[in-house]
Amino acid sequence: MVKGIEHIAIISKDTARIKDWYLEMFGGKIVYDNGKGTFFLAFEDGSMIEFIMSDLSNGENDLKTGGIRHIALSVGNSEFDELVQKLKLANVEVLTDVAINPSGLKTFFFRDIDGNILHLIYRPNPLV
Repeated sequence: MVKGIEHIAIISKDTARIKDWYLEMFGGKIVYDNGKGTFFLAFEDGSMIEFIMSDLSNGENDLKTGGIRHIALSVGNSEFDELVQKLKLANVEVLTDVAINPSGLKTFFFRDIDGNILHLIYRPNPLV
């Protein structure tokens, strides 16, 4: 049985740049650096994002081609608005501005500096 999602991998042509951007925007800490451009960024709950260098030497292959549609980042209610402001001040590309449904669920979709779609979410009643 699957225990959970251990990490999500993001392919980038400049992993140091995108890793630094994620650290600045969302915090966390680097828990792995292979010295060759692969980094793992860990968050308080143990979830991680891996940044892997794109290998264009022989053309793209299935393991080095993007395929993730979005990554959802969970935040508390009080942090949600603060982080949205921070992201907007950093001039992220906003895909859908803040939406709040009748149950209080808040969402905000935007792109990171490599064009990956991120989904900021506050869920007043967690699914798990």
